[in-house]
Amino acid sequence: MNKDYEVISTEFRDEVAYLKLDRTSKRNAINDRMIEELGIFFDTLPEAIRVVILHADGEHFCAGLDLIERIQNRSPDPLGGIKRSRAWYSVFDRMEHGNVPVISVLKGGVIGGGLELASASHVRICEASTYFQLPEGQRGIFVGGGASVRVPQIIGAGRVTEMMLTGRRYAAEEGCAMGLGHYLVPDGAGMAKAEELAASITGNSVVSNFAIINGVSHISQMGPNGGYFAESVLASMTARSGDSKERISEFFDQRRRTRDERNGDQDDRSATGGE
Repeated sequence: MNKDYEVISTEFRDEVAYLKLDRTSKRNAINDRMIEELGIFFDTLPEAIRVVILHADGEHFCAGLDLIERIQNRSPDPLGGIKRSRAWYSVFDRMEHGNVPVISVLKGGVIGGGLELASASHVRICEASTYFQLPEGQRGIFVGGGASVRVPQIIGAGRVTEMMLTGRRYAAEEGCAMGLGHYLVPDGAGMAKAEELAASITGNSVVSNFAIINGVSHISQMGPNGGYFAESVLASMTARSGDSKERISEFFDQRRRTRDERNGDQDDRSATGGE
């Protein structure tokens, strides 16, 4: 654990990094310090790490932007807000388009900036208590951490507009049906599911994981011709990675063993008159 962190905490176990939002008294609301520490974490991730599990202390994943701190520290500089948004964009982009997949474990409020943070992760697990909300309209502000770009890619621009205008709250089951979450689990079961998925992801090719988390989101925003070209480049790159040949051979060997075992069982049943 890095004791220099103030509002996040970290733990490293073998190939998995655990990144915890640790500002419980503020429902893990995001302030400038948290953005700075998240940036440091992703910039200094050890080479051996293959997946990150993002989770939170307390009852809520993240209540969004720390509005009280923002009001107290409001600068008369008209560019101040733009600079702050660009800091969020930079950190969330390093998370979404970094070197390793990020699994987020969601619970309680995933509100405003909390949804912006969660939408930058690649696999989202919702505990039953999770709810999603974009209440910026009621606060007299507009999203500033990427929600108008990332979240519409997940649920569509019309749905995001409706969420911001009405402040509507979507429960975990509704959110998963829309695509805001990928897995719905009982309260308290999110970490176990994350570790199960992390074990699967760390078993993938490092090159394939890199291509997936960087390629799909970018290609989906390209025109068809550019997308097809980028896809072909990534396909060629992964096919020539160090272990792809061995992995493909192992896949076909396993299929052959399974087929031989199945045929052997059928022969045994025929010999004994079994059905």
